[in-house]
Amino acid sequence: MFVMSPRVARDPVEGREEAMRREMVVRFVAPRGVDDPRVLEVMSEVPRHRFVPEPLRARAYGDHSLPIGYGQTISQPYVVGLMTQRLAVSPEHKVLEVGSGSGYQTAILARLARSVYSLERIDELARGAAATLAAMGFHNVSVKAFDGTYGYPAAAPFDRILVTAGTDAVPEPLLAQLAVGGRLVAPIGPPGRQRLRVIRRRKTDYAQEDGGEDVTFVPLLGRFAGGGEGNGGEGGGVKGSGSGSGSLRGRTA
Repeated sequence: MFVMSPRVARDPVEGREEAMRREMVVRFVAPRGVDDPRVLEVMSEVPRHRFVPEPLRARAYGDHSLPIGYGQTISQPYVVGLMTQRLAVSPEHKVLEVGSGSGYQTAILARLARSVYSLERIDELARGAAATLAAMGFHNVSVKAFDGTYGYPAAAPFDRILVTAGTDAVPEPLLAQLAVGGRLVAPIGPPGRQRLRVIRRRKTDYAQEDGGEDVTFVPLLGRFAGGGEGNGGEGGGVKGSGSGSGSLRGRTA
């Protein structure tokens, strides 16, 4: 069982928030197979409520996803922890995130990696995430309002790529920008039947692992959504058989 080390609170409000973060990790994240100490520690330290709309902040540390506007959500804490663990980020890694959303997952990655490039197709969300991360002192993150299915060629290759929206197949540009030996994590499958997949790039091909978890994510949208050379195309992207808001399938958001 994961047990956090005690800390001294600086003031009552900060102490309450810290206690809520640690309770979230102990109750909702660690018992579900997330056992990487670095992931658990970072999730106990990053203030999730800063990434949630003000009216919903009282629910920020619950076992659910929450709406953040524009039809998007901040993922369920366990899903954030699980995807981060599957990605296996190290301090020397350069990471690409497709789908900034609120910026919470971005913040978790930024605490673990050397640098994070995060792409968000909705301009308002991109600006909000960038502002929140900057206000919190993150200097190793670049958030851009851009179609994430293109990837970010200017900074490629990436050691790790995280796709935070459901897709039938991984877009070809993302596969091309994954470094040899790199790892990509994405929820793959049709809506309502997505599973977390881990894709590793080898010298001459790609290997895919089934993470074993059914998830529900909002759909990946963009020029290369579906893996092909156009909207909904399927021109060679790695596909899965197994989706979005970042909740376990069947759980209430």
